[in-house]
Amino acid sequence: MNDKEYLTAEDFERLTNNDELLALLEQKNKSYKKVKNTLIYDNELRLLQIELVKLQRYISREKKRVAIVFEGRDAAGKGGNIRRFMEHLNPRSTRLVALNKPTEVEKGQWYFQRYIKELPNPGEIVFFDRSWYNRAVVEPVMGFCTEKQYKEFLVQVPEFEHMMYEDGVIIIKFWLSITKEEQAKRFEARKENPLKRWKFSPVDRQGQILWKKYTHYKSEMFSKTHTTYSPWMIIKTNDKKVARLEAMRHVLSQFNYDGKSEAGTIVNPDPNVVMRYYRSNQNQID
Repeated sequence: MNDKEYLTAEDFERLTNNDELLALLEQKNKSYKKVKNTLIYDNELRLLQIELVKLQRYISREKKRVAIVFEGRDAAGKGGNIRRFMEHLNPRSTRLVALNKPTEVEKGQWYFQRYIKELPNPGEIVFFDRSWYNRAVVEPVMGFCTEKQYKEFLVQVPEFEHMMYEDGVIIIKFWLSITKEEQAKRFEARKENPLKRWKFSPVDRQGQILWKKYTHYKSEMFSKTHTTYSPWMIIKTNDKKVARLEAMRHVLSQFNYDGKSEAGTIVNPDPNVVMRYYRSNQNQID
């Protein structure tokens, strides 16, 4: 590699901001593309998080109730996406819901009962890292529910969500769509990283083996629970960073909050990445 392709100490001393750094990287060599993309991502993330703070103030003042559901196969990036959403939001009016498996008492209750108490209060945003849709895909694939329970769920969930919609709850449902190869790569990364090894579970291990079975139940879920009042938004990309930015843009695009017109970045999602189920069902990557 030519010495001119490297950044020198003198280069860094002359730089005063990220724009100048990006320009210099452009001059140097495409081997710096990863650094450049990271800088662009960090800047976009910051600008979108500023808009989320504005949105939260609007939701709090207007007493709106917002439930944002993240679903997807194991290792699709649900938790990472939610962390970036919540990073700078006021914790007093934001909550994460990531329920454990039901207790014996909860198993005897109406299936939706333990989720109802987690729904947003006025002025609150609640993020669901998995949700009542466990019964649509994970439970039937893994044999954690009966066929009768599964079928009852598919009948009841549109009615359940319609009741929420009529009562003023705003539901945004995301499915993070990744390929089988990308899932395998992320599983390996989890196993190799001691800080992420805890994420790899026996259920994860079955994700690759039962890929086609997951696909079947996922397709059934979309066809039975995609409605005009509670549509499924598919985020179709293997790039975690793109998925995070585009999910934020979609949420922002759903509200006319104060200061939206002064946003420092685009607040409408890329339609080639974020799309409603009926637009994506012919071209799913997972």
